[in-house]
Amino acid sequence: MDARDATLALVASRAESATVCPSEVARVLAKANGGEAAADWRGMMPAVHAAVDQLVADGVVRLSWKCNPLPVRAGPYRIARVR
Repeated sequence: MDARDATLALVASRAESATVCPSEVARVLAKANGGEAAADWRGMMPAVHAAVDQLVADGVVRLSWKCNPLPVRAGPYRIARVR
């Protein structure tokens, strides 16, 4: 499983209006790659950020923070499906 697949799977598993934290994606990746999610997820964040950047550019997901839309990833953010 790669960061793109993990992101899309988590977003799809939530309600249409729900969002996903990028650290949730990283924890899934760490666990899928044989690590312990609690210990290894931070090392997955660069891959998650890169995948999210591409998904946003492709128009597949949208980003927000505290219910405000973000045009690009900057600082803390949440990931949601495009409506």
